Amino acid sequence: MRKLIPVMILILLLSFAFLTACGTAKPGETISSGEKTTGLPQAEEQTEKSGVLVVFFSCTGNTKPIAEYIRDELNADIYEIKAKVPYTAEDIRYDSDTRAYKEQHDPAARPEIDGELPDLSAYDTVYLGYPIWHGEAPKIVYTFLEGVDMSGKTVVPFCTSAESPVGSSAENLHPFAPDAIWFDGTRFAIGTTKEEIADWLGR
Repeated sequence: MRKLIPVMILILLLSFAFLTACGTAKPGETISSGEKTTGLPQAEEQTEKSGVLVVFFSCTGNTKPIAEYIRDELNADIYEIKAKVPYTAEDIRYDSDTRAYKEQHDPAARPEIDGELPDLSAYDTVYLGYPIWHGEAPKIVYTFLEGVDMSGKTVVPFCTSAESPVGSSAENLHPFAPDAIWFDGTRFAIGTTKEEIADWLGR
C-alpha cells in the first residue's frame, strides 16, 4: 500500500497538468467553449476621413491667405478660382463704369473660369471663400457653383472685406446650390491671423 501512494500522487499530478494544458489557448486559438481568449485586440471599425476642399477666389490677394490657413489647419485640398480674363485694378474700382460694377449689377453675368473645375465627388465639405464686391460675392463664384455638383455637400462660406459685412452675400448663393447644406457666412477682416482662423475652426 505504501508503494502505491507515490504512484497515485504521480498520476494525480500528471492528470492536473494535462487538464491545465487543455484549458489554456494560445493567442488567437479557440478554446473548448468556442470562445476566443480574452485580452486580444478587437477589430477596429475603419472610417475614412471626410474629404474637405477649400475653394476661393482672391483677386487682390486678401482672401488667399485665409483659404490657405484653413487648408493647413484641416489638412484639406485647395482650389483657386481664376478668371479667364484676369481682373485689373481698374476693373474692380468702386465706380459705376468698371467691369466689376457692371457684372455685379447684371443678374446674368457669369465670368468665365480659367481651367477645369474640380471634381467634388471625393469631398463632403467645401469651404467657399471670396471678397465682397458691391455687397455681394463676385459673379465668378456664381459661375463656379453652376458648374459643379454640390448635392449633399456641406458648404461653409467665408469672405474678406476691409469694411463691408458678410450681409446677404452667402445667402444669395444658396439658390445656385440648392441641394447643399449651407452654414452661415463668416466675414474676416483683412490681415486675420492663422491663430484666429484656428480658433474659428475650433468653434
